[in-house]
Amino acid sequence: MPSFDAIARTFESATRTISLAGRTVLPVDTNPVPAEWEHITKIDPEEAKKLPLLFPLYLQHTGALEVGGSKDVTGQNTEETLELVSGRPRPAIQEPSGVRQVTERTREQADYFAVPQVLNGDTEAIVGTLGSGIEYLREELGPEYLDDKLPIPLGEGLERRVVSLFSAWTLQEAVFEAYIIMNLDSAAAREASVTEDDLLSPQEAKQRAMVAETVFESEIVYLEYSGTFGGEEAVEILEDVSDALSWSRLWYGGGLDSRENVEAVLEAGADAVVVGNVFHEIADEEADLCADAVEALSADATHGDIESWLSDECDVAETSAAEYLSTIPSLSNPTARAREYLVSTIEAALALEALRSELDGEVTSEAELATALDRRDELPGGIELSNVLGDDEQSFPRDLVAGLLAEDLDLDAEALPVEHISVA
Repeated sequence: MPSFDAIARTFESATRTISLAGRTVLPVDTNPVPAEWEHITKIDPEEAKKLPLLFPLYLQHTGALEVGGSKDVTGQNTEETLELVSGRPRPAIQEPSGVRQVTERTREQADYFAVPQVLNGDTEAIVGTLGSGIEYLREELGPEYLDDKLPIPLGEGLERRVVSLFSAWTLQEAVFEAYIIMNLDSAAAREASVTEDDLLSPQEAKQRAMVAETVFESEIVYLEYSGTFGGEEAVEILEDVSDALSWSRLWYGGGLDSRENVEAVLEAGADAVVVGNVFHEIADEEADLCADAVEALSADATHGDIESWLSDECDVAETSAAEYLSTIPSLSNPTARAREYLVSTIEAALALEALRSELDGEVTSEAELATALDRRDELPGGIELSNVLGDDEQSFPRDLVAGLLAEDLDLDAEALPVEHISVA
């Protein structure tokens, strides 16, 4: 009679064989990263990187939200960013650049957990960082999780095995992003110690990608130019890498702010584009626009008044709003949509300012603010946001307005982390 160990080994071998068949032979797609994600929005938790006031309007057009960055990212600001964006209105991926950015709360908030691997960096970038991450899961996050969830101690031996299971399960549930970093003048390159000697030719990139798919089983191969468009060089690499991959998704990120560049990398073989900087630039621009609008327009300005004022103030086609929306292949008229969203944002900002002035000195507590908001039939931005959010997120417009007003009126209140929103 076979031993329990032998049965377990046979079962694991059979499971492994089925998994390999699903990836290579069978006409099924077993990659957990959805194939329909053609556009990903990268959201940086760094304090300086703000979100547009009515950010769900823009994010309704993307496939998923990837939360992470290479500079000034902490567990706290990652939690805050995920609290704002997760599920509003798209699934969120946490992509940590450091182990302590992963907390029990971020694991609950994010729909996906992505582990970066740098294929052309130093040993620390692909092995050391992952090793320190496993150590953190086993020695800190895992025990803290058990202490929080279990009513009684398990005992040292059993607890160690359960923590090992927790760590293995966390990594098993994760998706791995195998990066090829090609812009030396970027935080990502500095973090991974990518030098001139580490830049890859198309053939070398193809070979690294094959290792990522076959040996590392990376769900994503990510060609990263980080803030700079890779142009013809990126197209050549994507063409070679795309031909070599059969299971891993191929993503491109870097300098995407036009329909032309997006179409070039998708035609070269990328499964999805990742757009980041220009999304945060929307927030920077709208903060200035809204401040000017509050000075120039009255609180009862009509929709037409605001459209006319906006046309005088800027060329909408040249705004970051239009540039971001132009990177979404399914959107036919990004400039018209940008104008619509900017006008809605200015309307909301004017209404917020009027409401703040009305309540200033009248409310002194969170309870009084809640009562004042409950009396109103319509809140700033409420209709626009409610139209793009799911049924389980219909409280978000009110929570956002309450958070912004509590911050502005200096009230002690439990609120959303509105310091990450561009318009205060």
